Amino acid sequence: MPSALPPGDPAPADGRLPEESLAGLGERPFGLYVHVPFCSVRCGYCDFNTYTAEELGPGASRSSYAESAISEVRLARRVLGDVDLPVSTVFLGGGTPTLLPPADLGAVLAAIASEFGFAPDVEITTESNPDSVAAWDLDQLRDVGFTRVSFGMQSAVPRVLATLDRTHDPLRVPAVVEWARSAGFEQVSLDLIYGTPGETLGDWETSLEAALACGPDHVSAYALIVEQGTALARAVRRGEVPAPDDDDLAEKYVVADERLGAVGLGWYEVSNWARDEQSRCRHNLLYWNGGDWWGIGPGAHSHVGGTRWWNVKHPAAYADRLSAGASPTHAREVLGAEDRRVERVLLELRLRDGLDRDVLDPAGRAAVTGLVKRGLLEADAPRLVLTRDGRLLADAVVRDLLP
Repeated sequence: MPSALPPGDPAPADGRLPEESLAGLGERPFGLYVHVPFCSVRCGYCDFNTYTAEELGPGASRSSYAESAISEVRLARRVLGDVDLPVSTVFLGGGTPTLLPPADLGAVLAAIASEFGFAPDVEITTESNPDSVAAWDLDQLRDVGFTRVSFGMQSAVPRVLATLDRTHDPLRVPAVVEWARSAGFEQVSLDLIYGTPGETLGDWETSLEAALACGPDHVSAYALIVEQGTALARAVRRGEVPAPDDDDLAEKYVVADERLGAVGLGWYEVSNWARDEQSRCRHNLLYWNGGDWWGIGPGAHSHVGGTRWWNVKHPAAYADRLSAGASPTHAREVLGAEDRRVERVLLELRLRDGLDRDVLDPAGRAAVTGLVKRGLLEADAPRLVLTRDGRLLADAVVRDLLP
């Protein structure tokens, strides 16, 4: 089942934010994340806040979900006031957003446009599983305003997909990419996972070559993490499958970076590669650069001006709060200056654009020389940028910079 929410501090029933968090609103990029918590099956490795039809229970429905999400969009507008706040990015994640009809997703986008307006170059992304869309769905998604689509490919090897509980045929991936291009999507991304139990280096190379044959503009490649409470974690604990091996993960990361780089996909974040700057996921960059965003949906997280909050988990509780005119916020935390500094180090160091040295305290700056000598940070760069070896040891680098 989905992971637990952090406890946090109580939040006002009307969702209002501290005045200091609203100061400067509109001066930073603003985005919306829309969480669609529905899946056709539960993947054994996933701990996201998602629900199959059997898990959903009474009081929640896919058919009424868009209405609840629109109610929260309107709540966001009330809480944030009348400041001019055009939305620069929208990202629909899940779950599987494309289990909802394109008309429902379009209604949510229309509500965002009505309440906030879109920036002229707005990026609007939806995630999708290859077997959750047909060609006409992608036509409709483009028609209602989506500009970017990210397909959950994960692997091109059937037995690896089976281990992950993924249900699509690998041959479906090139088909959906072609349909997306025909529908007018200029930006198409593929998500991959490496380190699945039983996956060989040859399997991973097969997946990379299959992904590159589709000609994506963007690739995300994530090491498999065994999350507590998942079916995969229970299988590892029982000894039915091996836990991911760090050396294996490192070797597969290097292979990915080499293969992707060879065809012009450059890394811009530790786990993300893009064809050019325009192909980078601007919504995720908003997260990594400490922008403001409002998370719509059950379990969704938000951040505005140093206040972070998260919604109740279950879709029924979420809908009930909104129908009663209340905020769906479960709890929140107000970040202090030191918390925000630490987060900048944690997030910005993962980026190809790097971290400003001035963000570090004296002890952190003193550690830089040693990290450069060990080949983990680029030498003579104006900002702190991880080398490939540094990307493999990013957590250790952060520990040295935040002693």
